[in-house]
Amino acid sequence: MVSEAQKRANEKWKAANKEKQKIYRYRSQAKKFINEFATQDDLAELKKMIEEKMSE
Repeated sequence: MVSEAQKRANEKWKAANKEKQKIYRYRSQAKKFINEFATQDDLAELKKMIEEKMSE
């Protein structure tokens, strides 16, 4: 169980860090996709995209 003070602190952090939350959510979704659903073709496409991004 979470105290009322902790709930308020969590809400305050969420309000101040919307961009971080979005990044955390996208990262989590990407990992889940790769680990649970991606085919070999998907992985090859993602690998190419990552390599292109890293060479920027």
